[in-house]
Amino acid sequence: MIITQTPFRLSFAGGGTDLEAFYKHDFGAVFSVTLNHHIYVTVHRRFEDNFRVSYSKTEFSNTVSEIPHELVRESMLSASINQPLEVTTIADVPAGTGLGSSSTLTVGLLNAFRAVGGSISSCDKLAELACGIEIDTLGNPIGKQDQYAAAFGGMNYMRFNSDGSVRVDRIPCERDVIKHIESHSLMIYTDQQRSASEILEKQTQGTVDKLAVLTEMRDMAGEMKNIVSSGANMQDFGRLLDEGWRLKRSLGFGITNGLIDDWYEVAKKAGAIGGKLLGAGGGGFLYFIAPPERHERIITALGNPKTLPVSFDSQGSRVVFISD
Repeated sequence: MIITQTPFRLSFAGGGTDLEAFYKHDFGAVFSVTLNHHIYVTVHRRFEDNFRVSYSKTEFSNTVSEIPHELVRESMLSASINQPLEVTTIADVPAGTGLGSSSTLTVGLLNAFRAVGGSISSCDKLAELACGIEIDTLGNPIGKQDQYAAAFGGMNYMRFNSDGSVRVDRIPCERDVIKHIESHSLMIYTDQQRSASEILEKQTQGTVDKLAVLTEMRDMAGEMKNIVSSGANMQDFGRLLDEGWRLKRSLGFGITNGLIDDWYEVAKKAGAIGGKLLGAGGGGFLYFIAPPERHERIITALGNPKTLPVSFDSQGSRVVFISD
């Protein structure tokens, strides 16, 4: 049996500039961190001569090419799997909540299947293969930030170049600074799940008309990186989050709705410095920077919704168990 553990990501700034529709005009940049919440993939040799894939449903297939779950199927094909396997996926957080779940899963699957074949996978290789499956093979209208965040882990500034290459720079950050950001972080669940594909498809089609706004959003990734590198002033950090959210809302594309806008304003009045909706938009988690003593006040003002504890993971996808 092999088990991989792969972190979800929290994107602070630059989302949308990791789409080819943007970085083919000018480089894109994203500033993000991975969370201490994960997707686990377990892979076990199967006695029966077929494949069993278990997630929110259970599927049986006689060949790899017949597996209905497209990410499992394509990851197996990429790793040249030819032996019957049982595959199970378990996530700490539901899909469609803005934390990059599909790419996190793809990276975790690839890491597991390549380990079955005896391969030790570099972060670059895992991210590159995951992008190839999701974007090139399956044609999903997504960017590259989620795959690289899940593969590398930690707090990173990622640059997306016009030739398709990606550079990942780890942010030098003392543990006290990380704890300071964690203590000011508040994640609120909107209780709305959505597929990012439709929103990202609209954004891809409308990128040329929004280049100026997206360029501002990209530049904020660099500004946030500098704030964190110089000690993480939370007033400045929260202010940039707020400014970035206003820019993202101005893009349209169905990124926000009345409930999300109302919750955001209520949280601001209750003490949040700034925040944003995580992911492409439409639902999922609202992330806020707020003084720790204001967190309960914000939660109460919003009607006591579910929250997700915030701590950061410094590692990317890894194999955490291999049986004899």
